[in-house]
Amino acid sequence: MHTMGKITAFMASWLLWGWTTGTAMAALDVGERAPDFTAPAALAGKTFQFSLGERLAKGPVVLYFFPAAFSDGCSAEAHSFAEATPQFESLGATVVGVSGDDIDTLSKFSVQACNGKFAVASDESQSIMKAFDAVMQTRPDYANRVSYVIAPSGNVVYAYMSLNPARHVDNTLAALREWAAKARK
Repeated sequence: MHTMGKITAFMASWLLWGWTTGTAMAALDVGERAPDFTAPAALAGKTFQFSLGERLAKGPVVLYFFPAAFSDGCSAEAHSFAEATPQFESLGATVVGVSGDDIDTLSKFSVQACNGKFAVASDESQSIMKAFDAVMQTRPDYANRVSYVIAPSGNVVYAYMSLNPARHVDNTLAALREWAAKARK
């Protein structure tokens, strides 16, 4: 199926499922250890290998899964994460998005929607999505919209699942601030 067909099919299922769905149980519980992974990623159009373990050695990671690059909701969410990048960085956090899109698509997305501010990783095999139980049940070709804050220890300190992209940035930023305040005590 070509990209526009996939996006149209995704949008139709999204509307059927209910775009305004609120908080639901996230795939990994708070306190669980996040599965380590390495994946091809892009930042500002340049590709590299992203390693969760290497990033956690430098500080917390905000890991978010999104269904499809260049869909309206995913582009809006990426733009919001890009605008908030300085706030995440001030808390020592790395932001990375993950989808099932190929690396060439994500390379373009990293420039256009992410404004070159944070990395997006390709999970065409869905191994990362499956490890985080982030495969969309109604459309298994896509990642569900799930956001995590992962402490440097590798443990999940916050998880949020909602297909509505509007609150993921604010929620993860608030959770990161709360975690940072507790970590300083």
